[in-house]
Amino acid sequence: MEDQKHAVTKDGEVHTDKIEQTIDRIGDDKKDKILQDFDEFKQYLHKRIKIGESIGLGEEQLAKVAEKVADYLAANEAPRNSEEKLLQELWKVGDKEERHKLAHLLVRLAQSS
Repeated sequence: MEDQKHAVTKDGEVHTDKIEQTIDRIGDDKKDKILQDFDEFKQYLHKRIKIGESIGLGEEQLAKVAEKVADYLAANEAPRNSEEKLLQELWKVGDKEERHKLAHLLVRLAQSS
């Protein structure tokens, strides 16, 4: 099944343990394009959030996915602009609760893009 490859299935089931694998499947060129410009990054997130909302994901589920993505980016990707650098620094100094709140804020930021 194709759904088995994805972190979020068509029926709205979220598999946060598959997020890293999903991100790893994005080609380096595409990843660079997304992360090079912060507005491009927000637009990419906006599109993914719209897809999540269309299959019934609520803000909490979206924030949990955003949290896992942010964990991955902080551990595996160098910031490519000042906005990403700031987010990475905030992520590193935040505790679990603060990171979760920041994930909610990132979802709202991307929703408003």
